[in-house]
Amino acid sequence: MSQLLLGIDIGTYSSKGVLCRPDGTIIAEARADHDMSIPKPGYAEHDADAVWWSDFKQIAKELTGKAPQGDQIIGVGVSAIGACVLPVDEGGIPLRPGILYGVDTRAVNQIEELENKFTREALVEFGGTRLTTQAVGPKILWIKQNEPEIYKKTAKFITSTSYVIFKLTGNYVIDAHTATEFNPFINIKTVSWDDRFTGGIASLDQLPKIGWSDEVAGRVTAEATAETGIPEGTPVNFGAVDALSEAVSVGVVDTGELMIMYGSTAFFIFLIEKPVPTYELWLEAGAFKGQYEYSAGLSTSGSATTWFRDQFGKDLLQSESAGGKNAYAALAEEAASSPVGANGLIMLPYMSGERTPIFDPKARGVVAGLSLSHTRGDVYRAVLEGTAFSIRMNLEAMQKAGAQIKHGVAVGGGASNELWLQMVSDVSGIPQLLPEKTIGASYGNAFLAGLAVGAIKNLDVLKNDWVRIIQEIHPNAENKKVYDRIYPLFKDLYQGSKSVVHQLTDTQK
Repeated sequence: MSQLLLGIDIGTYSSKGVLCRPDGTIIAEARADHDMSIPKPGYAEHDADAVWWSDFKQIAKELTGKAPQGDQIIGVGVSAIGACVLPVDEGGIPLRPGILYGVDTRAVNQIEELENKFTREALVEFGGTRLTTQAVGPKILWIKQNEPEIYKKTAKFITSTSYVIFKLTGNYVIDAHTATEFNPFINIKTVSWDDRFTGGIASLDQLPKIGWSDEVAGRVTAEATAETGIPEGTPVNFGAVDALSEAVSVGVVDTGELMIMYGSTAFFIFLIEKPVPTYELWLEAGAFKGQYEYSAGLSTSGSATTWFRDQFGKDLLQSESAGGKNAYAALAEEAASSPVGANGLIMLPYMSGERTPIFDPKARGVVAGLSLSHTRGDVYRAVLEGTAFSIRMNLEAMQKAGAQIKHGVAVGGGASNELWLQMVSDVSGIPQLLPEKTIGASYGNAFLAGLAVGAIKNLDVLKNDWVRIIQEIHPNAENKKVYDRIYPLFKDLYQGSKSVVHQLTDTQK
């Protein structure tokens, strides 16, 4: 009998799973797609049962059905988008759709209210970072102020991973990394719940138990076995945010290492030794006890390319459905035919506001320089270059905070777009390493599950057996010269258009 590890990740627009052995050998993969609900501008939600738990069940059933006869699943690792806010009643039943992470910007007034009450300086010193749309506390306060009946019925405020693990084990838990996004409930120095700044928001007994991603949170119940096919009693880890598991999946687990995740959003993790508060980034706990990291993220990255494909590439989607080329690949070819700088176009890719380092929930997309001569390829290239400029802004913020960045490790669905990877290296001047396997968070979850159950002894196994670098992307010096001239214009465009864009945002209903 051979041992198997199951890793499943719930993402913004899709969920993925992998079944593998403790040496990293992949047995099977599975995927489920879903939508993100946008009830009104600035809102982003998922139905916890129809998306999070439904996807998990579908993928788990498919993968357990592909397990070789006689082999045994010995551990389950879970990750999901985070941090989200899901209020549940005494029986664990969701009281409303889950409010998503920083792409949901509804709680801007509550952020201002809390900063006025406690001061930004005190909150940063306590939680390691300022309150932003990524923070959970203001969103809970939003529920209290706008949905009082739901608030009164709430027994627990949990997140996406917490809900999946609750459905699997019956336990309310949260990993330390996700917990450090529950500002202002968390003390960053002790990585524990603290009620110093929670007055009027919620009580600490409404929050789940904190643990680390390489620890066991509970075991699969008989009821969960009937729904998922995972054997009863199988250990489940404390989970992780998808980006953290992505970092693990490509071997970013040591101090001084950087992950660049190309997904629906772009996300960055740089591992550090000590918790030094920051105003431009998020300071969070890592996957393992005693580990910290600077995190940063764009609100829209791959989701901007999805929007462009769906709105302006309908012919390409029709061709793809008829057996033709993938629509994204076709758009990438068109973008590659446009010169560096997209024939004088610049796009601010702030389709859902922006997170780090500008923390502007009212920011929106802007395209500057359009003329009658521009093509679809020019505009699509401007979309890709706009995200690359935003990535540069975040990497510069990390360097300003003291990060010594030697290279980044690329992961996520967008890592298959060689044009995009080259753009990011050209714009930022940072080399990137591309692993052989860029499966993503589900692969990292399987590894974390192996650590949690003792099937994997240490992190050396990750870099020796699970991860192999097959390509290095180096900046093109000539392209970088062009981008160095455009980059200040990109920043100026944001500053110059901000007032108008904010007024336009306020008119959206």
